[in-house]
Amino acid sequence: MSELVGHAVVLLAAGSSTRLGQPKQLLRRDGETLLHRAARIALETGPEVFIVVLGSDPSAYQAALQDLPHETVINENAASGMASSLQAAASHVAGHAQVLVLMSDQPALSTAHLQRLLDGARRSCSGCAATRLQGLAGVPAVVPGHWFDALPQRASNAGFRARLRALTDDALVLLPAGGLELDIDTPQDLAHARSLGLLDT
Repeated sequence: MSELVGHAVVLLAAGSSTRLGQPKQLLRRDGETLLHRAARIALETGPEVFIVVLGSDPSAYQAALQDLPHETVINENAASGMASSLQAAASHVAGHAQVLVLMSDQPALSTAHLQRLLDGARRSCSGCAATRLQGLAGVPAVVPGHWFDALPQRASNAGFRARLRALTDDALVLLPAGGLELDIDTPQDLAHARSLGLLDT
């Protein structure tokens, strides 16, 4: 099967926010939920396919996205790790030359960063581009669609991380994080983001 020319997007939003104690997807920046904001920004890159992966109780999150064009995929096994969400989206995106993978809990996310990742992946011999997080490749990232075909059957929390980090420096475009190091996992992360003006109080 030949690869589709346009890119696809997978927005991972199935996490239960256990450490934070409240749904981080529904935290707000400038009155907009982080989930809606991430989806809106992802759509600004012009994907052919846009998949949002949600967990087993998706109603509140679906309501937050109702004005945006997207396809919802439910991951009943979200607690097992990120790879299970990628597996849930695999059949929808595997035929695309480029798949942009992002999370919903990075309040500094920008369209410009995502577009630079897509542009960088087109130039890269591996077809990959990632964000430098603590010196290593992380998300948001762009990977070839065929990587989804090779996901391990046993879900883990690694996703594509190990495969991205195994690429040589000349095979991977690695962009500075520009604030994306801050994701919202704990109450301390939430307080820090609010102190920087990245989240509403």
